[in-house]
Amino acid sequence: MSEPKRTQHPTDDPAVKSLLKRMDPSVAGSFSLEQLMELRRVVGLRGGRLHSVDARTTVKLPFVSWSFYLVFLAGKNRRPLTDREKAIAAGTLILVITGVLFVVSLIGLLALYLLKSWLGINLFDSYSTGIWSWFKSL
Repeated sequence: MSEPKRTQHPTDDPAVKSLLKRMDPSVAGSFSLEQLMELRRVVGLRGGRLHSVDARTTVKLPFVSWSFYLVFLAGKNRRPLTDREKAIAAGTLILVITGVLFVVSLIGLLALYLLKSWLGINLFDSYSTGIWSWFKSL
């Protein structure tokens, strides 16, 4: 038989520990188990573990005492979208679909032109785009 899964106490989570350490001890000790579990849930979302790409680095500039941190995060957006974001997403999707259809159509027309030229069909006498000659030279 498998052993029942033990749940981790919220204060064992590093993000919750860090949050509680920064609080006044009397306030940090006043949280109920339910409140600590909710803190773990909320703080865990900001912990960076839910991103499929999480690149972080610190850059120290030479000759000055400044340093900068760079963060690149990418992953599934889990937030509910605003109406404006939904409109932008819909417009972007339409543009992407239109672009893909345009490129596929151009490739199809090129394939048809090459097939026509391979079969020796001339639609206009003494006129050539040069595509067939270029393709044969490859």
